[in-house]
Amino acid sequence: MELPNNIDSKFRYILICAKRARQLQSGVRPLVQTPTKRATKVAQQEVSAGLIPFELIDLKAEREKEQS
Repeated sequence: MELPNNIDSKFRYILICAKRARQLQSGVRPLVQTPTKRATKVAQQEVSAGLIPFELIDLKAEREKEQS
């Protein structure tokens, strides 16, 4: 499996795709046109195309900020 450039690990890729697939299953319209109706495949295509924004949070920095 080849990961998109902006995703650093397979685990993160799976988490992002799973969350997007749940959104698609709940009725959100897909951002790509594809012949497949499977939410997981559509989510993978959207994430690979860079259409799903996500943010990496540095938990260590957040904790230090809260303690200050």
